[in-house]
Amino acid sequence: MSITENFHKIKSSLPKDVTLVAVSKTHPSEIIQEIYDEGQRVFGENKVQELVEKQEILPKDIEWHLIGHLQTNKVKYIAAFVDTIQSVDSEKILKEINKEAAKNNRKIKILLQVKIAEEDSKYGLTLDEAKILFTEIINNKYSFVAFSGLMGMATFTDDTQQLKQEFSVLQNLFNDLNLNKTEHTLSMGMSGDYETAIECGANSVRVGSAIFGSR
Repeated sequence: MSITENFHKIKSSLPKDVTLVAVSKTHPSEIIQEIYDEGQRVFGENKVQELVEKQEILPKDIEWHLIGHLQTNKVKYIAAFVDTIQSVDSEKILKEINKEAAKNNRKIKILLQVKIAEEDSKYGLTLDEAKILFTEIINNKYSFVAFSGLMGMATFTDDTQQLKQEFSVLQNLFNDLNLNKTEHTLSMGMSGDYETAIECGANSVRVGSAIFGSR
């Protein structure tokens, strides 16, 4: 199937209330433009330099989401235009986002990334750390940050029970913070497990290879 066909297949498989973040990392701008022309507006990148280069030449109404681990010294390069930073995995990065957003006189939407996977390579806050930062944000400690919800990455496995267990950890936190009663984002699931993530309450999925093909 072509990339366009893949996109429409994924899009039609999603419930209406689930947002698709098309993960375009490592793929050239022309291919992103192709999916944009089919109506997609939300794209995810995980490297700052690549994101900056693409943002400069692609349509300005794209909602760019930074989904990869973000170093504090790179925030300044995307602060003027990024829509959402999904990968807020420490207090240090949150402070830096707030500082750079203030310089640009805008609020940047963020998701707190919680570590739900067993793999050491995955980043994320503990449940307690996420609760503390959430409280600080809603108490206006970070006035140039707009809290949008939670994000998590499950273990790379075909074990559906393990996936459900890990996604449920994040869903339970989402519910404990009463985010399920408001317009907040629960970003879980990628190409291999997004259907399971939706079963577990995800209302935003990050799909790359199932649309663009493997890199």
